[in-house]
Amino acid sequence: MKKLSFEQLSRIWREEKKRYVKLSSYSSYVLLLDKHILPCFGRKTGLSEKDVQQFVLSKLDEGLSRKSVQDTVVVLKMIARFGARQGLCEAPDWVLKYPTTSSARKVEAFSAVDQYHIMSYISRNVTPKSIGIYICLSTGLRIGELCALQWKDIDMDKGVVSVTKTIERLYLVDAPKRCTKLVIDVPKTEGSNREIPMSDDLISLLRPMVGGSDPEDFVLSGTRTPYEPRTYRNFYRLFLEKAGIPFLKFHSLRHTFATRCIESGCDYKTVSVLLGHSDISTTLNLYVHPDYAQKKRCINTMFSALKKSGPGSISSSRRGVRHRL
Repeated sequence: MKKLSFEQLSRIWREEKKRYVKLSSYSSYVLLLDKHILPCFGRKTGLSEKDVQQFVLSKLDEGLSRKSVQDTVVVLKMIARFGARQGLCEAPDWVLKYPTTSSARKVEAFSAVDQYHIMSYISRNVTPKSIGIYICLSTGLRIGELCALQWKDIDMDKGVVSVTKTIERLYLVDAPKRCTKLVIDVPKTEGSNREIPMSDDLISLLRPMVGGSDPEDFVLSGTRTPYEPRTYRNFYRLFLEKAGIPFLKFHSLRHTFATRCIESGCDYKTVSVLLGHSDISTTLNLYVHPDYAQKKRCINTMFSALKKSGPGSISSSRRGVRHRL
């Protein structure tokens, strides 16, 4: 077996990988590789479980989030498995451990009261930029999907928003000189291509704006040039200040939409489809955390149904069992 350094192996893997994945995914992989993996493992010709486990712990100690470390390890494993398939290194059989954390991932969402104030404020101050916040609270769009939204994606007759693309600024990792570029691409996953019905209130706000708009114009800018997510995040921060609403990050608009749907009793599968999640488990893990009152209500409902399901009550059934015994 030919011994290659991990850096040499990663170069071969990069050429192979970029043929099959989105530019955004490829860019993310290479950035993790250059920033975290190669400085640590570039000269090595083999990686032991001990090496990788120490890498995990050291990155966590540096302050990297658990998810970021796990994403980095995914890239590490992809390269090692690729090398094993090519007969260039041994297959990775690492069993890695992550320190347990006592706190679960917390989803930040605006309260129903703050959401009402935000939407009311926008209704009184409608602009192409402010309407984007209203759209996110009404549809759960990601910021890249919102910035890529064009008027041709909004069907006023059907009352539907079609999500077919996203926009983000990417590092062009294979350019002669490392630089960035604003890229419009297909959405995050296949499930992210979706149609979302609009509320009557959203339709009412959008209708006066549609008339003089070119279908190719971007909704937020009103021109053929889109806003990039970073610029729109800055506008969003200033908007909350003017509206007198405590700041939550932009993605909280999406969390707020999902939270209100769950609170309203929408079924989880429908919420998952509206959000464009590839797996319903993502929706369940993020948003479905029943409180004590919900648990109590669930148990009472179950026993109420049980009592009605057979002849007589549970207590009379018990007496019958005792009698037979």
